[in-house]
Amino acid sequence: MSVIAPQSLTVGAQAEERTYPPLTRTDIVRYAGASGDFTPLHHDQEFAEKAGYPTVFSIGMYQAGLLAGFAADWLGAENVRRFAARFREQVWPGDELTCAGTVSAVEDTAEGRRVDVELECRRQTGGVAITATATFVLPA
Repeated sequence: MSVIAPQSLTVGAQAEERTYPPLTRTDIVRYAGASGDFTPLHHDQEFAEKAGYPTVFSIGMYQAGLLAGFAADWLGAENVRRFAARFREQVWPGDELTCAGTVSAVEDTAEGRRVDVELECRRQTGGVAITATATFVLPA
């Protein structure tokens, strides 16, 4: 995905969706190691079942990271001013995640073109795993 010219961004403009390969247990464990989140629900099958879950599930910040990376690739990491995410639905091993984004507001400022976006990361079931909003300021 290439960075878009600020002048071409209007309310309703959408980023090209990106679908990631199915999530594996290895992905979850690697993220746990990188983040330091070793909650057993994310890597211990027996613990997850005893807690009432069918299996282990992904750490929410993993999906948030995918979505933040998607947005940064779209509008430029150097232009990010704010990112806020909300966890909506659990993500399981084997899930295929798709990220999407839509411009929700545009304002020309002295600093540059301020662009607000709404983002979501969906599971292959259509369920929304995480939503986010972000603000970018692109140089004029």
